Amino acid sequence: MRTLKLDKAFTLLEPGPVVLVTTGDARHRNIMTISWTMVMDFTPRFALTTGPWNHSFAMLRRTRECVLAIPAADQLDTVVGIGTCSGADTDKFERFGLTPLPGKVVAAPLVRECLANIECRVVEIIPRHNLVVLEGVAAHVDAARKERRMLHAVGDGTFVADGRRYDRRRMMAAKLPPGVRAAPPPLVTTPLSR
Repeated sequence: MRTLKLDKAFTLLEPGPVVLVTTGDARHRNIMTISWTMVMDFTPRFALTTGPWNHSFAMLRRTRECVLAIPAADQLDTVVGIGTCSGADTDKFERFGLTPLPGKVVAAPLVRECLANIECRVVEIIPRHNLVVLEGVAAHVDAARKERRMLHAVGDGTFVADGRRYDRRRMMAAKLPPGVRAAPPPLVTTPLSR
């Protein structure tokens, strides 16, 4: 094995799915790209890393809600574009041709063009680690979307798209929660309203 510089070790673990995080209220909305996310357990509890350096953070802290919109691989240039400009001076929905849809539970908008959207409420913000713990309160999937591969940021300006799926649900049945054991592969449910 060859030695990897320690300051690049994060690139070995970072490739979780890239998400677009929307925030908003009755007057303002924004969207930012985040690649630092994690699932916390089998419940709809998630975490992401962000802080005051992101324009959306003030709204997230004030409203205590957001939407995690999961883009597909064909949205790579949009994802990168959103992540390289600021909502302080740009309406990113307009600039990138994205359609905001009303959520069922939170005021932050869903993103029509995305593969899936998870409406979330903030459970806790841990400033020391810039960690925002979220509770999913509603989820929406566009089952009609043809491109289904998700994007994963490596952390060095490159991205990976999902590949082949391997089904080992039968082997893992004893370790999976009841609602997941017999479930079809993720992202095959009801479509988003149009």
